[in-house]
Order: sequence, then structure tokens, then C-alpha cells
Amino acid sequence: MFTKMKKAKNTEKKKRRKAAAEIREAMGDEAPPKPVPHTIESLRPADITTVDADDEEVAKDTQLDDFAAYFNCETPPKVLVTTNKKSSLGTRKFVDELVNVIPNSEYSKRGKVDMKCLVKQSVDAGFTDIIVVNEDMKKPNSIIVCHLPEGPTATFRLTSVVLKKQLKRHGNATTHRPEVILNNFSTRLGHSIGRMMGSLFHYDPQFRGRNCVTFHNQRDFIFFRRHRYIFKNNVKVGLQELGPRFTLKLRRVQKGTFDTTTGEYEWYYNHKQMDVNRRTFFL
Repeated sequence: MFTKMKKAKNTEKKKRRKAAAEIREAMGDEAPPKPVPHTIESLRPADITTVDADDEEVAKDTQLDDFAAYFNCETPPKVLVTTNKKSSLGTRKFVDELVNVIPNSEYSKRGKVDMKCLVKQSVDAGFTDIIVVNEDMKKPNSIIVCHLPEGPTATFRLTSVVLKKQLKRHGNATTHRPEVILNNFSTRLGHSIGRMMGSLFHYDPQFRGRNCVTFHNQRDFIFFRRHRYIFKNNVKVGLQELGPRFTLKLRRVQKGTFDTTTGEYEWYYNHKQMDVNRRTFFL
């Protein structure tokens, strides 16, 4: 009974859509605009921390923040990528692809070095960032990004990891420095996280390679994709995914470098307080 009612409802909806399309086509330019559908994003409540593109205050802040040297093209990035102390084969495969994505990165075996010593050694070696991939049940489950020498440090939950070989009809990446696309980071916090992600890649991309990496924020989930593009004509563009793909969810942002004992947190995810309203987003 329920299936029949649902089928009849869908049929009626299709008829209404078809009739509306015919009326719109007949009216031409005088047709009324299409109604905007109600989604979680469109019903999102106003946020006082939302950043405008021409905000002078934000522009002044970005000139003095921890990533200003990178975005002023003064300090080229040099990234150290490592894992937890006892990493599995699956995590090391993911790290290998991560190193391949970031051309200016190096992998270093963690060994028994704790995080504080690792930060000090990396600063002395001239690294600008550290990426630590942690695992649970022999699967990568979180990423720590620490900007050197004075922070900040962000911790993300890592899910939906798909390696390059698991993608159908994937391409093979070249050694060209990729272009970086940061999409839909609209709040002050999101703006900072976007700048942190962008600072991992070289500020002078090699356009000849036609490679681009994308960090797309949707409902506080950051989707990572890597593609090669080709212009078929003046209108159409073809994309080929190069891999890997994964999803990040911000858990906490800490001032300074990694310090779980005396570190001061700028932002901390608390699901009991923050998950009350599904329409509230923070990035």
C-alpha cells in the first residue's frame, strides 16, 4: 500500500514538473525564475563569523597571521609527512600517495620519536609543516597538520580513503606542482583552515601539468580530490581523477605547535553542544 502511494506521488510530481517546464518554455524570457529548493545549506542560520570577499578587517588579519610569509611568496613550503609510531602497511600506502600529491614533501619514518621532539627536529631541519597520519585497527583514521615554527595545529578525522589503484580509469600524476582550489570556506575558522591547507602546496603552480587539487567544504566535511583537466573546446573541459580521495572532519585547532598537556585550544569540537542543530556549520 505504501509503495503504491509513493509511486503515485512521484508520478504526480513528475507531471507538475513537466507542466511547469512547458509553461516556462512557452513564456521564454518572461518566465518567472525557478524556485530555490530548501536544503540544509539554504536554511543555514546567519553566522556573525562569515567572511566577505572584500572584508578589510580580514585582509589586514591575513597579512599578520602565521601563513602570511607563505602567501606573500616569501617562504616556500617544505612538508614532513610521517605516521604514528607503529604504522601498518595500509597507512604507509596512503602516506606514499600523500607524498606524491604534495611535491615539496618528504616522508620520514617516525620510529620512537615523540611529537614534541619531532617538532623541534623539523624546525631545525627547515620544514614549514608536519603532517602526521594516525591509524586505528590498521586503517588511517586521523590527520594532524602542524604549521611550523609557531603553529597553529589542526586535528582532523579521516574517513572514506580511496587509493589511486582503487579508482576506475584513474590517471597517472606527473611531477608538476598542482594548482590548489579552496572552495566554500566561508567563516573565519574556515578561512584559517583553508589557508592552512593551501600553504601545504607551492605558491607557484606549474600550469603546464594541468593538475589541480581541490579541498571542497560541504556541511563541515572537507572533500579532497585530485584531477587532471583538458580543454576540449572553448566551452567543455574534461577531467580525469588521479587519486587519492579522502574526507576530513575538523576536530580541534590548537594555538602553537602540538602540545596535549599545556596547549591552548582555539576551537574544539563538542558534539553534545554543537550537534544540537543540523543546520549549524562552523567552516
